Amino acid sequence: MEPLQIASLIILIGTVGAIVWGKVDRAAVAIFGSILMIVVGAITEFEAFSFVDWNVIVLIISMWILAGYFSKTGIPEVLAHRAVRWSRGSVSTFIILIGGMAGLVSLFVDNILVILIFAPVAIHITRLLKTDPTPFVIFIGLCANFTGSALLIGDLPPQMLHSVSGIEFLGFIWSDGRPSSFPILMTTFAVLLAVFKVGFDRMYKNDVKTKDAFALINPEGGSYLKDKKAAAIIVAFFVGTIIALSMRGYIGLQLGAIALIGAASLVLVMECLGDRIKKPSFEEALSSLDWRSVLFYIALFVLIGGIERQGIIEMAAKALAPALASSEALGVSVIYWATVPIVGVIEHDAYILAFLYVVRDLAAQGAINPWPYWWALLWGGTLGSNLTVAGAPALLAALNLCEKEGRKVRLRRFLSLTVPFVVISTTVCYVLMMIFWVLL
Repeated sequence: MEPLQIASLIILIGTVGAIVWGKVDRAAVAIFGSILMIVVGAITEFEAFSFVDWNVIVLIISMWILAGYFSKTGIPEVLAHRAVRWSRGSVSTFIILIGGMAGLVSLFVDNILVILIFAPVAIHITRLLKTDPTPFVIFIGLCANFTGSALLIGDLPPQMLHSVSGIEFLGFIWSDGRPSSFPILMTTFAVLLAVFKVGFDRMYKNDVKTKDAFALINPEGGSYLKDKKAAAIIVAFFVGTIIALSMRGYIGLQLGAIALIGAASLVLVMECLGDRIKKPSFEEALSSLDWRSVLFYIALFVLIGGIERQGIIEMAAKALAPALASSEALGVSVIYWATVPIVGVIEHDAYILAFLYVVRDLAAQGAINPWPYWWALLWGGTLGSNLTVAGAPALLAALNLCEKEGRKVRLRRFLSLTVPFVVISTTVCYVLMMIFWVLL
């Protein structure tokens, strides 16, 4: 390898290592690493800007603004209280329902924001029950992180796949004549909920005190809905934007442009209505936007662009080609099961983006059909990240909320929830992936 290639690889490894270490803010570390790429000459400042997929960045910001308005409507809180009614006095059913709701909302909203929406309501319920909030909050975090890759707009990995492969919104539902991310991950999610329902039934089976307290909770939660008209308008724009994103092929605009039009239109309507309705201000909606994450994503594209510019990704593709191309079933299995533990202990976005490019270069050489490998990376990377807080920042947010309640979550307690979740989800998803994307 040339000196510049070695330098860029050291910068990438050092940056990812510092992110995993976690003592310094990951956005600051990523920005510093991307600047080093420019300083050593691995990539020019103009190339750095060109490697950033600004369409994805605008999409993320726009959807965050829409989600910011949605989170202020009171609808998530109402749903959580309705879950109390639907659970019919069963604590385990309530946990499954609120986890399922968090997973469904996370199809369209960043998972950390989903946790910040649902976890406080669950904590409110546990205060009334006078019980440990840990299983409630951690399960919400696991569910929110799980479904982010089922559709294009829920999390960064599917958006990176769109950037590398060009896959559109509907491709996450059906692609190449087969079910793709949404049906496979949601089927896996349904199995997970069913299995954990049995586990939570056992956990609360003899907890009569908690059951009795649960039965006394007001199931309506209607006071959380601040203004029905404002909520209807916000939901209409949110759903309309998602529909427009799914029809990008007919509209002819980039995903980021469509999302930006939806977000900007909602802001304009809300501001024009003024005091006629009770609504969140634009400033309140922006408060949910995590600018550190946005800067982290921008720096991530620059870092991976640096090693691609130096030909390291192409070298990795050539080195892996003989092993991955010898047998598709073996190659996909190796990628999937190697990814699961790796992303359990490192920040998974950088890993997934780098290997998406590796698979792209392998396909360009005619060595493989990229799609089974891309799905293996996406699904293994998403599901495996639920193992620890190092892999899923969403779980760190959940732990922080538990600790604010004075509940120190021990590692053994944490792993007793995350390990079964990861083992069951990765096994079920692997079976479905092999059936539909390798064997058929």
